[in-house]
Amino acid sequence: MKKLLTIASVLALALISVSAGAKDYLATDFGAKADGKTLNTASLQAAIDYISDNGGGRLVLNGGDFVSGTIYLKSDVTLHIEEGSRLLGSLNPWDYVRDPDAQWTAFVFSIKQKNIGISGKGEINCRGFLVATKGVDYCHLGLIDDPLKLDRLQEGKRPENLHFFKCEGITVKDITLRDPASWNQQYDKCRNILVDGVKVDAKSYWNNDGIDIVDCSDVVIRNCDFDAADDVYCFKSHSKDGVSENILVENCRGRSSANGIKFGTYTLGKFKHFRFKNMYIYNTYRSAITIATVDGASIEDVEIDGLQSIHTGNPIFIRTGSRRPGENPYMKDIVIKNVYAEVPFEKPDAGYMYEGPVEDLPRNVCPSGIQGIPGMPIQNITLENVEIVYPGKADANYAFRGSSKAELEAIPELEKSYPEFSNWKELPAWGFYIRHAEGVNFKNVKITVKGEDYRPAIVADDVNGLNFKGVQIFQENTPKGKKQIITNNVKKFKNKK
Repeated sequence: MKKLLTIASVLALALISVSAGAKDYLATDFGAKADGKTLNTASLQAAIDYISDNGGGRLVLNGGDFVSGTIYLKSDVTLHIEEGSRLLGSLNPWDYVRDPDAQWTAFVFSIKQKNIGISGKGEINCRGFLVATKGVDYCHLGLIDDPLKLDRLQEGKRPENLHFFKCEGITVKDITLRDPASWNQQYDKCRNILVDGVKVDAKSYWNNDGIDIVDCSDVVIRNCDFDAADDVYCFKSHSKDGVSENILVENCRGRSSANGIKFGTYTLGKFKHFRFKNMYIYNTYRSAITIATVDGASIEDVEIDGLQSIHTGNPIFIRTGSRRPGENPYMKDIVIKNVYAEVPFEKPDAGYMYEGPVEDLPRNVCPSGIQGIPGMPIQNITLENVEIVYPGKADANYAFRGSSKAELEAIPELEKSYPEFSNWKELPAWGFYIRHAEGVNFKNVKITVKGEDYRPAIVADDVNGLNFKGVQIFQENTPKGKKQIITNNVKKFKNKK
């Protein structure tokens, strides 16, 4: 934790020093027009190149709307957009570049640069819904290849708002990022990143993630507000030699029609030393927390301290899987503490522009999960001071999964499936389902189910070392004699009040 706090302090000091010494250049002095119509790509790029070549500084956009296609930030340049001003994306898909190094398309790129930034109370708006739908029109004309045949281009062919690749020393502060055509902001193989006070409105098209951190180190994300169609805080590894480490996320809000905090789904390298503090997740379709490794990655030393999850489909989903033959993922040393979560009976993202899918029926509300795979157990998981309220109303006549030994051992592993808590359609517990794990510790965990539910509260199967201390289970109108904790193939189970 000391190292993470040191990173935050260093990045804050770097921001102050860069801002204090930066020279300002007006975009209009380079011929850019803030009329909301003129395509300013060449003027803005010329300004960035000039500033970078002449000692660095800030390129200031003020007084209106600047339309552009893809631009590239260069070393020692900060793009500063003043309050009331906007950088608007061109509505022509051909004005965006698919970068050969990054292998993605973006509105604002920075490739292998140092000491770069975006700041100001203004807005970057790719107008991605219109760009993406025009791209589909070009697919129908045969001008753009559409291998997926889903009437939407692949993610990498649609422009993100921001994409930073192999950069060092990045500050993105106070800006509003709106309406990307794909992921919103991606940081790939970068170091020393500060994202502070950023507002994201990215819910108008497919794959609108809030923020993607891919194989990066020394990252601070704080004081941000995300509204995303896809995963909010998304941590990925695209290469087996990639490492994501020393990541701090604090004082942030987020909503998603997918997951809140998400490790994955691409998980090829290593993840270690992550801290989340004072997080708020709301109206989120899938899990508030998903920590998954399914492509061979190792995940270790993750702590989530202080999370409120309101009106979210699932609180906690911890999962290992094996999508790639020969890869052996593992996960260990995960601490989740000081959490309060409420799960609704109804669909939590109903009414948003891009909702999560209506899951195949039958379906009762799913429990939180700690689910490894045979021979690769999840290790050393601690939940402390956690309270979860479930809606109940599960009906055995509607969908049934029993908890006898034979019934538990018949539950499919699904180790090659895309990792989502809902994959099993029906699980045999209403509170927690724990399978293939070692060293699971619950301290002061309280789970409540409001309505009737035929299932037990907790089911543990193939667990070595299950330690409960101060676990409280509440169910209204509990049938007399109902067992709320079911174990199968569990060794070393301790349950202390």
